[in-house]
Amino acid sequence: MKIEVAHRVKRLPPYMLGRLKTLTYTKRKAGADVIDLNMGNPNDPTPPAIVEKLSEAAADLRNQRYSASAGVFNLRREVTRKYKRIWDVDLDPDKQVIATIGSKEGFSHMMLALLGAGDTAVVGDPAFQIHTYAVHLAGGNVIKVPLGNDEVFLERVEHVLNNLYPKPKVLILNYPHNPTAMCVDLEFWVKVVEMAKRHNVMVISDFAYGQTCFDGYQAPSFLQAPGAIDVGVEFTTMSKAYNMAGWRIGFCSGNPEMISALATVKGYYDYGIFQAVQIASIIAMREHDDDVKQQAQVYQQRRDVLVELCEKIGWQVDPPKATMFVWAKVSDEHLSKYDGDTIEFCLDMVDRAEVAMTPGGAFGDLGEGYVRIAMVENPQRIRQAFRQLDRVLNKGWKNCNQQS
Repeated sequence: MKIEVAHRVKRLPPYMLGRLKTLTYTKRKAGADVIDLNMGNPNDPTPPAIVEKLSEAAADLRNQRYSASAGVFNLRREVTRKYKRIWDVDLDPDKQVIATIGSKEGFSHMMLALLGAGDTAVVGDPAFQIHTYAVHLAGGNVIKVPLGNDEVFLERVEHVLNNLYPKPKVLILNYPHNPTAMCVDLEFWVKVVEMAKRHNVMVISDFAYGQTCFDGYQAPSFLQAPGAIDVGVEFTTMSKAYNMAGWRIGFCSGNPEMISALATVKGYYDYGIFQAVQIASIIAMREHDDDVKQQAQVYQQRRDVLVELCEKIGWQVDPPKATMFVWAKVSDEHLSKYDGDTIEFCLDMVDRAEVAMTPGGAFGDLGEGYVRIAMVENPQRIRQAFRQLDRVLNKGWKNCNQQS
């Protein structure tokens, strides 16, 4: 019997990171100590008080049943309190907030709620993979625009909105940005809202790294811009700032009609997040602002080490103001034997240097020439990774053995 998969699966772009993950797993299974700086998977512990609340709530029989698909009211109310406290945004917990099984699930189901065959979404290039894959899975088309954070980028987006027919339905934006760590100010969001209203286009803001900021920078929320709730929604997550990636809980906040559409889709797919996780998340948001700030300082220290070492090895880096990634331009010398292909370069670094990084090409054509390095290891481990890279690439570290 021939198995025929759906067209939506066939039209997905190749998942280029699969080979990298397979090679990393194979090397580790054979006993190699591969230093994995590939995935933005926090390795620091969830604050103990949050874990204790989870354990306590899990033992309560009332929490062992199905939960509400949209999230319990107290959780949604806590999201609104957090938005008010940090970004001075007023939200209605009943109509303008929904809990999601991590922001990735929520984003994917939002695409199902908003897009169908023939519909188009505008996305920056390079882009986090789900921002394009979810559109394809929903049957829509993606128009990529060279990424930016300024007036020039907005003009490029507006050119697409003015000249493409049918007009795109959705504009997907992600600041602080994954993978490039690019950031914006509030005035950027004000201009996005004005443009969205002129063109009747919905805005999706992925704000996963909104609290992982450095050097005094505070990332603005899209929802802070006047009129933002009229045109779009924002996704946030507990994964990064609270070290709760495996807990799989996030939120979508903003336009009530878009929230309602997402709730309708989710109502058919799931019975909500384990209620004990929701209760622990309430405590996290209510009582652990200081832990979030301390975690950002941990990433800032790792960022400083990574930037220093990238420069010593000959890679160009703009020190990021946010996220848990460094976006490094690999030297032409190091990429020349791979014909500029960062995927082949990263595969070889796993094999020969036993260091895993994410190839920029996996995020789009304009990511070629770069690698994304996750700040998920301590400074000593990061230094070890760069000693191993240097032995393969430069055959001996110039100054990188020196601790700073």
